[in-house]
Amino acid sequence: MERLFNGYMKFMAEDFERHRQLFQDICRKQNPHTLFIGCSDSRVVPNLITQTDPGELFIVRNIANIVPPYRQTEEYVATTSVIEYAVLALEVDTIVICGHSNCGGCAALNLPPERLDHLPHVRKWLEVSREVKGRVDRLMTGDSPEEREWLTEQVNVLVQMKNLLTYPYVAERYRQGKLNIHGWHYIIETGEIYNFNDATQLFELIS
Repeated sequence: MERLFNGYMKFMAEDFERHRQLFQDICRKQNPHTLFIGCSDSRVVPNLITQTDPGELFIVRNIANIVPPYRQTEEYVATTSVIEYAVLALEVDTIVICGHSNCGGCAALNLPPERLDHLPHVRKWLEVSREVKGRVDRLMTGDSPEEREWLTEQVNVLVQMKNLLTYPYVAERYRQGKLNIHGWHYIIETGEIYNFNDATQLFELIS
């Protein structure tokens, strides 16, 4: 806990002072340009890898950066609520779905279900991406664990992009050209980000 307290005091003395005017400007209203849908993994830090200031990104994070398909429901739906608020209330013009290397949630998609018996809620959550394994199996060119890991993380991003377009208001704004949707694959050990190119159907290094 002391580490967190010390971090806060450093924030107040350095970062807050440097951005004091920004915090005053945004204290009553936010106007983010991007909804960032990322994994909860502690190694993925959206504002750091995009070099954005407070107020620029509206962020939701969950295991394996999953987007549940749109549905009418009386359940408590966190990610769905964030998407709804970002698009209909904040009117963001960009949505980024960011997967990453060495993703534990994606790795679990290739495990037998019983391996997750001790994590029942995680197992249920990952059912949203159950089609990923079959798609990866069809794309595999060999039996390399590295290829399977890479493909699983990228195909999972594509599945979430597809799910995002099941939201009527997202699909409408996308068709109208008012909303951009990007799929990213962030490589932790190199800092590289690969962006999905619709034209080539490939993840290409941002450079």
